[in-house]
Amino acid sequence: MAARYTLKVVTDFAAAHSLRNYQGSCERLHGHNWKVEVEVSARTLDEVGMGLDFKTIRRATNDFLDHLDHYNLNDVPPFDTINPTAENIAAYIFKGLSEKLNNERVSISAITLWETERACVRYSEDE
Repeated sequence: MAARYTLKVVTDFAAAHSLRNYQGSCERLHGHNWKVEVEVSARTLDEVGMGLDFKTIRRATNDFLDHLDHYNLNDVPPFDTINPTAENIAAYIFKGLSEKLNNERVSISAITLWETERACVRYSEDE
C-alpha cells in the first residue's frame, strides 16, 4: 500500500459578495469572514522529511487570497462574471493554489471553504 501524507493549513480572509439570481437575503450585499482549509497531498517526503513545509503552503495561500481579502468579490475576476458562491470560490482557490504549489511530489488535494461556523463546502478533483 502506497503512503500518502495529507498536510493541512487553515487561514482566513474577509470579503463581501451578493448572489446573482438568488431569491433570498443573500441576494443583497453582505460579508463573511471566510475560513479556508488547504489540504496538500504528498506521496514522498523531501530530504528533510517533509511533504511540504507548512510555511510554504501558508505563504502561497495568503499571497493568493490577498486579491480577495477585503474586497467585494462581485468586482473581482472571475466573480464579476460568475456567481461568487462558496462552491465557485472554493474551486477558484483550488485551481489557483494548484498552479502555485503542485509539483512532482505534492498536489492540492482539497479546499474546504467555511462561509460561517456552520456551513462549508469542500472542493476536490478526481486524480
